[in-house]
Amino acid sequence: MTVSEEKFTRQRLLEVQTLTPTLFTLRTTRDPGFRFTAGQFARLGVRKPSGSIVWRAYSMVSAPHDEFLDFFSIVVPDGEFTSELSRLEPGDELLIDKQAFGFLTLDRFPDGRDLWLLATGTGLAPFLSILQDFDVWQRFERIVLVYSARSGSELAYQQLIRELPEREYLEGLGSKLTYLPVVTRERVTGALSGRITTLIESGELERAADLKLTPEHSRIMLCGNPQMIEDTRALLKTRDLNLALTRRPGQVAVENYW
Repeated sequence: MTVSEEKFTRQRLLEVQTLTPTLFTLRTTRDPGFRFTAGQFARLGVRKPSGSIVWRAYSMVSAPHDEFLDFFSIVVPDGEFTSELSRLEPGDELLIDKQAFGFLTLDRFPDGRDLWLLATGTGLAPFLSILQDFDVWQRFERIVLVYSARSGSELAYQQLIRELPEREYLEGLGSKLTYLPVVTRERVTGALSGRITTLIESGELERAADLKLTPEHSRIMLCGNPQMIEDTRALLKTRDLNLALTRRPGQVAVENYW
């Protein structure tokens, strides 16, 4: 066994679901020794016809206690990794790092009352993992999931989001969740319209959630488009909502792995 082979396990693809021409989900087997905290990511590897391996980081959608691993992917036109990944079928091999990474986890924050999860596109993935972990429901009084996509058809995992609050293990805690879908390029009934930053600036996001963003009570996680993360961080900073660092407690945590 080479050094590189010691760092990953060989898993099998169990299921692939195409959502749109550019979005798909996949489920794989899970090595019994693989451990992660909700919100973390792992590197996935696919073998090219040449035999070389291409690696990319993907957040787990599944819960830490699940026996399988779920991932959410976009197809990058002519992309070296996703063009290979999107061609895989159930039964095919997928390589997965033995170690999980990332700091978009609840332990980034000091105690707070309200948790805001702001996602664009496939940045939804770590938040679904967090919402399937019981800890978040115990720790916060209100949880607001804001999920932005270009079109209504790109709003993925809608059934899972609807079902989450009804899970038996929550024992009535599901009412803590407010889900606010956002669509930027078309009007969709039941969804907010506009960029997340615009909705924050106008106050529309807080009105829709019936909740204020405040340094005292709010803890905010951002994942998705790097420009959204940069712009939202800057906007939140003007309201004294600052990045949580190891050396300095704060109210904002981000994940940026592309």
